Amino acid sequence: MRSKTIAIGVGILIALGWFGLALADNLKIGFVDIQKAVNECNAGKEAKKAIVKEVEKIQRQSEDKQKELRTMKEVLDKQAPMLNPDARANKEKDFQNKVREFQRWQEDAQNEVNQKKVEMERNISLGLQKIIQKLGADDGYTLILELNETIVLFASKAVDLTDRVIKVYDVQKR
Repeated sequence: MRSKTIAIGVGILIALGWFGLALADNLKIGFVDIQKAVNECNAGKEAKKAIVKEVEKIQRQSEDKQKELRTMKEVLDKQAPMLNPDARANKEKDFQNKVREFQRWQEDAQNEVNQKKVEMERNISLGLQKIIQKLGADDGYTLILELNETIVLFASKAVDLTDRVIKVYDVQKR
């Protein structure tokens, strides 16, 4: 990804070098902070709320499962001295299986939340990209760059289109 970004940057610089003198008067460049736009648009805020609700739900379930495991452990510890070695080994094995099952559940739940978050961000980002392309074409921009890419070393706030993109995206999604 980094080499692709560098290659794009070099290509842009070469193109600007070749056409620089001819385009100097007509050159119009802007930038957008996609991550900021994703986080601050209404759809992004709603997605964050949905993810927070999902995480809270999983945390409640996790606490319930942990309480169940603690209770199981306490019962095992109380009964252990009275059980024969085979019965104790079986109960300990059952407990360890429950612990592993809980850990797998926890990992799966976290992966599911992460996947939902990535999918929501990707969908919003695709919508924003369409807005950016339309804005660039309609307003005659020569180039619109992503602020967080490594090829943008400096960007004046005067060419920051992020807030404008967020507003257009929010209006379009109503």
